[in-house]
Amino acid sequence: MTTTLPVFRLLLLVLGAVLVLAGAPARAQNIVVMVNGEPITDFDIEQRTKLDQLTTQKTPSRQEVINTLIDDKIKLKEGKKYGVDPAASDINQSYEGMAQRMRISPEMLTKSLEVKGVRPDTLKSRMRSEMVWTSLVRGRFKEKLIVGEKDVADKVRQGGDEKLQIEGTEYKMQPIVLIVPRGSSSAFQETRMKEAEQYRARIGSCEEANSLFRSTPNATIRETVTKTTADLPEALRKVLDDTPIGHLTAPEVTKSGIEMVVLCSRKPTTIDTPKKREIQLKMYTEKYEKTQKAYLDELRKAAMIEYRNR
Repeated sequence: MTTTLPVFRLLLLVLGAVLVLAGAPARAQNIVVMVNGEPITDFDIEQRTKLDQLTTQKTPSRQEVINTLIDDKIKLKEGKKYGVDPAASDINQSYEGMAQRMRISPEMLTKSLEVKGVRPDTLKSRMRSEMVWTSLVRGRFKEKLIVGEKDVADKVRQGGDEKLQIEGTEYKMQPIVLIVPRGSSSAFQETRMKEAEQYRARIGSCEEANSLFRSTPNATIRETVTKTTADLPEALRKVLDDTPIGHLTAPEVTKSGIEMVVLCSRKPTTIDTPKKREIQLKMYTEKYEKTQKAYLDELRKAAMIEYRNR
């Protein structure tokens, strides 16, 4: 009896813990709102609240969070209506891109979210709705969102005797990647870096680069990219200005492997002034916000929104 009692108590404790854990999701999954037949639960609201707190450093009201989640459901349904439904790989790529901009790995981003009690899927869900909505608005209202050159010029001139364009440089280049699989040893990475330097010494034109890298295993050359002075940071402009036409820039270690750029051409051009670009972006943003709000208001009026439990 004395040997079985502790075991019996232990079993009760384990069963009790399981029941508690089983009961927690049931409470968390309490449906608060139905949107076109899709549920929004207490757990959804709790997760989005934590995410908003983390990203804005502010605590939104419960109703604000509910409204945002309702909007997300409406946007996703409208997206499916027009065939706008990003694949999981697109969402994951966006997630990885966010981590890269934060200068951390996707795994570190996941861990930092989980420490704050936020599931990665909560962020990915928000990304999905934003991707769908941006694609819908820009696709359906493309003509309406156009900002005319004359309108921009008039707006610029209202600020005084501002120039619309200045002299700059146009660069045509092709990115090159020597692939280094994730988890490769530092010795392998060093070997690939030496290969990159050897390629730099051999390549003298874009034609040579295309001929070589399109047939080289574990290497790729991408399509031509055209950028102007206004599109590039000063450090990169200096690198390109110092690189002879047809030659490769110094290799750099990136997430994809060892990356370089072959400079195909560099020529003078005229570019929009920073002031013009700023005003053009502002005018576009104002048009976009006005258009997307009217669109969403229209969809909300047609949606079936049923509150179950506030």
